[in-house]
Amino acid sequence: MEKTMPLRQLGKSDLMVSAIGLGCWQFSREKGLGGKYWPFLKESEILEIVRVSLEGGINWFDTAESYGMGESERALSAALKKLGKPNEQVIIATKWMPVLRRASSILKTIDKRIQNLDNYRIDLYQIHHPWSFSSTKAQMRAMARLVHDKKVRYIGVSNFSAKRMKKAYDELSSLGLDLISNQVRYNLIDRRIETNGILDKAKELGISIIAYSPLAQGILSGKFHDDPGLIRRRSGYRKYMGAFKPKGLERSRGVVQALKELAEKYRATPSQIALNWVINYCGEAIVAIPGATSSTQAKDNTGSMRFKLAEDDLRYLDRVSTPFKFK
Repeated sequence: MEKTMPLRQLGKSDLMVSAIGLGCWQFSREKGLGGKYWPFLKESEILEIVRVSLEGGINWFDTAESYGMGESERALSAALKKLGKPNEQVIIATKWMPVLRRASSILKTIDKRIQNLDNYRIDLYQIHHPWSFSSTKAQMRAMARLVHDKKVRYIGVSNFSAKRMKKAYDELSSLGLDLISNQVRYNLIDRRIETNGILDKAKELGISIIAYSPLAQGILSGKFHDDPGLIRRRSGYRKYMGAFKPKGLERSRGVVQALKELAEKYRATPSQIALNWVINYCGEAIVAIPGATSSTQAKDNTGSMRFKLAEDDLRYLDRVSTPFKFK
């Protein structure tokens, strides 16, 4: 039986989502350049991850056209179908990839998104990045057309700056629609949205922040600090990223130690403490979409919704991670 968890309104929409959703990039099954970032997951493994996520109270899933060239969308919908989940019981978010494309592609490719998702309703359709040959205005007009044609329900963006997010918001408002979300990187060691205007502007406009990489791609679990050799054995492309190199791990060690301290206090895991901070430090303005490459990780993710850090502990993590507001 799925757990009943408190839900949050996504932007000004009628979408009520669990504070934690499931990011599905890892369902790419090594297809496409980005798909090789994660290990190949068998169909049975994906099914179990989705099942455990649902049973733990997650009611929404975030995927994208670029995740395995649509493989993630196909894998997600196949799992939901096998689990007998109808449209009405799940919320699906996916994204259009704008790189080297014009806004007209939004209209031309939507049927492929619907096909990949096996006719599951697209509740939230997002512009994946701001990098397109077309203007924000043209992109929002194309997205609005999809809403009017009932191909998607709501519109969001991803990786948009405060200024570009406001442009998207204004254009949709002129068309009688709302921009409901901006999906951006946010975690205890990447807090830039608190100082670059994105979070403040989103709050002002009633736009929800969807935090991706809320565990900094596993760094905040502490596993790479405990066993640095794990980076070489299992982390794929991540081994080349500065945050995973010895100097990077040393910089984040203090935050990870604080997470471990609180994990003992709350009888939780460091990952659950880190996720709980993301979804509670700014009230209900932020929801998070950690990924999972195993059912164990999926269960860990859902466990982060079963408690709430005390205000003193939220502030403690704020203090130890303050330097990461600006980097």
